[in-house]
Formats: sequence, C-alpha cells, structure tokens
Amino acid sequence: MELQLLQFIWTVLLLQVYLFWSGQCLSVHFTNQQPIHVIKGHNLNLQAQIDLLDGERITKVTWDRQAKNSRKNSTVAEFPGKISDGRAIVEQQGAMLKIRDYQPSDSGVYTVTVTNQSGQRRSTQQTVDEYLAVNHVSVMVNVSHCILHCLEAWGTEPTFTWLHEQAAVTETVGHVSADGTSLYVSSTFCGHFTCVVSNKLGQSSATYTAEPCPRKNRATTAVVLCLILLLLVVTCLEIQLWRRCRHQSNRRERLRESCEDTL
Repeated sequence: MELQLLQFIWTVLLLQVYLFWSGQCLSVHFTNQQPIHVIKGHNLNLQAQIDLLDGERITKVTWDRQAKNSRKNSTVAEFPGKISDGRAIVEQQGAMLKIRDYQPSDSGVYTVTVTNQSGQRRSTQQTVDEYLAVNHVSVMVNVSHCILHCLEAWGTEPTFTWLHEQAAVTETVGHVSADGTSLYVSSTFCGHFTCVVSNKLGQSSATYTAEPCPRKNRATTAVVLCLILLLLVVTCLEIQLWRRCRHQSNRRERLRESCEDTL
C-alpha cells in the first residue's frame, strides 16, 4: 500500500514537471523593447523572436493592433492567412510583420500571438509611433547662474547643438549638459547663443541675444591705426624736407650763375 502511494506521488510530481516544462517551451518576445518610430510613407518592420523546442511547430500567428487613444483591437495580419488591405504582409512563418507606406493611423500597440500544435499561446507587445519633425524650438535663460536651456515641442529623437556667434561652442565659452539641452556659460555672458535642434527630418533653431561682446582686437586695431598715422606723419615730414633741400639747392645754383655773369 505504501509502495503504491509512493508511486502515485512520483507520478504526480513527474506530471507536474512535464506540464511546467511544456508550458515554458514556447516563448515570443521583441529584441527591442523601446517604442519604434516610423517616418510617414516609409515601411514598418516588426520582427518578433519566437523560441521553440525540438519537434515543436507553429500553427498560427496573429498580429493585432490597438489604435492610439482607443481600446479597440483589430487584426492586421495572420499566418497562415490572407491579408485584408494588401499593405501588410507576414514573413518568416509569421515572425515578421511588414506594412508598406506607413501612415499615422497605423500607430498604436501591436500584439503578436503565437500558437503551437498543442494549442499553447504566447503573446508580446510593441508600441509604434510616427516619427515627427522638430518643432517650436525656444531658449530660456537663467542670467544669475549663466545657464541657457533649450526647449523643443515634440520632435522624435532630437539632437541639440549650441553655437556662440555662429561658431561651435568651445570650452572657453562653456560646457554642454549630457543631454545637450543646457549650456553652462563660463566666459563673459555676451553675444548670440543659438540652439540648433535636429533629427532625421530636418532642423530648427532659436537664438538668445545678450549684451554685445567687447571686441578682442580693439587694442590691436588701435596700435595699427597709430602706426599708420605715424607712418603718414613721417612720410609728410620726409616730403617736406626733400622739397626744402631741393629748393635750397636750386637757389644756390641761381646765385652761382649770377656771380659768374658779373665777372
């Protein structure tokens, strides 16, 4: 009796292990868990990673989309199956979804559901949004701390670049924060500070104008002007001296000629 009970317990344990293992064999996930942004008119490619055990096979893959600001789900494509609108196709036994000519209405949360021959189902999700151009760039200033902040409305993957007097900011001017949105000015807070925001669709900029910067070459310019004036004065003196010498020389020649005539 005890032997039969022991066999029963072992059978139950083995069955539970088998059910647990078989329930864990099928898995599906996206390598990139971050939202995907697609430029309007380009193609949307969603690649799911499906893991199977030896001997396991896929019987059905379904791609659904939940539109933005909506709870309604709609089937985009199935494998095997036919495509409803002709823009969406599935490849690699349903693991890849391709949508041609992406439009803003294609944005939303995509869910891929995989079913194997045992009827087990696994699902994973990926968020898709439209890739937007940079817009409404502005610069805010904290004069007391000599900090400039660059703001941008809703562009996708914006990159920030700072210019001072139309030239790239150097360490002598200041340093930029890690995300590029702030400029900490270490030199004289003067001149024009421009923030340029760009992404794949173009760029936009905004400029903050501070007090005019003192000219660095003012002293040099003054020295050059003094040298030029000095040169002009010396030249004029030399011309006057040359004329006077010539006049005196001509006068001596005339006096000598008169004396010779008298003799």
